[in-house]
Amino acid sequence: MTQLRSAGRQPSAAGTAVTRFPLVVLVLLCAANFTVLLDSQSVMLALPSLTADLGMSAGTAQWVLSAKLLTFGGFLLLGGRAADRLGRRRVFMTGTLLFMVSSGVCGFAWNGEVMIIARALGGAAAALMVPTALSILMNAFPEGRSRNMALAGWAGIGGIGATAGLLIGGLLTQSLGWQWVFIINVPILALVVLFTPMFVRESRGAQREGTYDLAGALTSTVAMVAIILAVSQATDAGWGSASTLGLFGIAALLVVLFLVIERRSSSPLLPIALLRKGSMAGGNLVALTMGMTVFGLSVTISQYAQVVLGYGPLKFGVMQSVMPMLAFAGAYVGQTVVTRIGFRPVVGACLVLMGAGCFLLSFVRADGSYVPDMLWGLVVFGPGLGAGTAAASVAALAKVPERASGVASGLNVAALQVGGAFGVAVVTSVTTMFTPAPGGPAELAQGLGAAFVACVAFVLIGLVVTLTMLRGKARTAAVEKLPVKEKDLPLAS
Repeated sequence: MTQLRSAGRQPSAAGTAVTRFPLVVLVLLCAANFTVLLDSQSVMLALPSLTADLGMSAGTAQWVLSAKLLTFGGFLLLGGRAADRLGRRRVFMTGTLLFMVSSGVCGFAWNGEVMIIARALGGAAAALMVPTALSILMNAFPEGRSRNMALAGWAGIGGIGATAGLLIGGLLTQSLGWQWVFIINVPILALVVLFTPMFVRESRGAQREGTYDLAGALTSTVAMVAIILAVSQATDAGWGSASTLGLFGIAALLVVLFLVIERRSSSPLLPIALLRKGSMAGGNLVALTMGMTVFGLSVTISQYAQVVLGYGPLKFGVMQSVMPMLAFAGAYVGQTVVTRIGFRPVVGACLVLMGAGCFLLSFVRADGSYVPDMLWGLVVFGPGLGAGTAAASVAALAKVPERASGVASGLNVAALQVGGAFGVAVVTSVTTMFTPAPGGPAELAQGLGAAFVACVAFVLIGLVVTLTMLRGKARTAAVEKLPVKEKDLPLAS
């Protein structure tokens, strides 16, 4: 705790402390992140009631989830870079205010169109808020044990948010109505907006001089949107359909164009030197595979519990809460081990735990029950998820220059979100492919078992990345190749 208290005395790019109260700042940042996670989980449980009350078709209702996913994933890099250039506190508060407004509009939405537009606004707001909050956290705590503990808290709040979303979402939907899964965010965010100016000082990581990389921002944003849109509609249109392949082709061309623009830009959105860092590339690729695994597992186990076993939303939420609770505990244990032995062995061990959990769940039965078919897989998976995501974040953000911490944080969050979109699409396709006719609960259980095996395959990909790209605590020299005006700014450590 002493290290956490003293962490706020680290200088920012402007020469002033980011904060004198780092523990308070950590609470504020985690509270904002909590609302985003709470929203994501609880809306999935409230979706059936919401769809019926607003008179939406099943296809239209899917956009209640997809609209936020598209704007959130699409604007993450731009949001992170805006924080570096315009000021982290300013962008964080702007995103928080917008997310609060969008939550209020969703709670009082009178038709499906208003709901979808408000959800899209909420995704864009989260793209400003989440990577900026992570950037503030990076610069409020020096690299090492104190930052690892803070990142563990950040990762651990994911477990609390997921648990609360499952429990509170089901309870509010059944008792007060689906509107309250949105309205509950408003007072939490109002407190964050109120206290942020008191405890967080403004900081920015890049000088105001120079041009904004508008071309890089446009190409990266459209590329992210194209990727997420392609993955989201691949289940219905087919992975080999003209629309899916066309969107992937557009995304690939835009990524190549983005890299060319960044190489030639005097003030790049994402400096190419950062991409050469083995730990950053490896950490983000591991985060992508972890996103594929956890999102894929969550969707699959939800179908098994609610469709095959017939559990209601609240009952399922209570039973599944063991996984995010253990993830929260695993995050704190993992940061201690990362500090001592480095992130590579921790990430590898955690992926093994996640793979083992998915493997245990692959034996689900149509006539199964909670303890033999679900509990043990969740118990094994949870700690690996918590410690693994924290260690992957440490790897991806290690030795990042202070002036680029916002865009680096955006890239890290984007990896998890894009991975989640891929994971959901793949397990949905696998479930459909391996579910024999007539497609009842007994047949669906077979398809879901195959989906859990697909999650094991995601973990194996992550292990390959870990063994080939992560190098423990070793420092790479790529960052030192940044232009002189950028190197003059201090590292986040």
